[in-house]
Amino acid sequence: MKQYLEILKRCLLFEGIEESRLPSVLDCLHGTVKEYGKNQAIFLEGEPAGQVGILLSGEVQIVKEDYFGNRSLVAQIEPAQLFGEVFACAQVEILPVSAIATAGSEVMLLDCKRIVSPCGACCDMHGRLTRNLLSILAVKNLLLNQKIEFTSKRTTKEKLMAYLMAQAKQTGSASFSIPFNRQELADYLGVERSAMSAQLSLLQREGKIAFHKNRFKLTGPSS
Repeated sequence: MKQYLEILKRCLLFEGIEESRLPSVLDCLHGTVKEYGKNQAIFLEGEPAGQVGILLSGEVQIVKEDYFGNRSLVAQIEPAQLFGEVFACAQVEILPVSAIATAGSEVMLLDCKRIVSPCGACCDMHGRLTRNLLSILAVKNLLLNQKIEFTSKRTTKEKLMAYLMAQAKQTGSASFSIPFNRQELADYLGVERSAMSAQLSLLQREGKIAFHKNRFKLTGPSS
C-alpha cells in the first residue's frame, strides 16, 4: 500500500489522519486495490451495494441507463476522489447506477460498514472517518443540486450556458477547460449530442462563447 499513500493523503476521507496511521486504517477498512481496463465495470447497476471506491489512477464515470439504453452521465471521478459512498452508506440494497472505468484505472475498494461502525479494537480514527464522510456527502449533495439546476433549464442552449457560466465562476476565469468530451457533456446535461453541437456553434456565431475541443471562453452576455 505504500505506493498509494501520496494519492490517498489527498482523499478527503482521510483528512486529518496522519500518514503514519493510514496503513492501519486501510487494514481496518479492509482496503484492497484492483485494476480495471478501459470500459470495465467497477460497480454495475442492479448489483448489491456495500463497497466504496477511491480512484488511485485513471478515470471513472458514474452512469445510469434507462430502459431503452439511453445513457446519463451522473458524475466523473478523478484520482483521490471517493465514489459509491452515497448508496453504500444509505444501505441501498441494489445499486441504481454503474461505475465504469473510462481508462485503465486502479481503484481501492473499502467496506463501507467498517467506515461508519467502530471496529472491535475501538479504533479512535472512526470518529474522524465518519465526520469526513459526512462532509463528502454534503459536498456531493451540493453538486447534485447544481446539476439539477443545469438540467432543469428548458432549452439545450440554456442548459449549456448555465453549465459554462458555472464553470467560469468556479475557476474564476472566463477561459477554462471542462472535464468532458462532447458526448459526455451531452450525457451530463441530458441532451442530444447533435442538438448540443448545433447550439454550441450558434453560441459561437453569436459571439457569446469561443471554444476548441474542451477549452471554452465566455466572450459575451448570455442573454
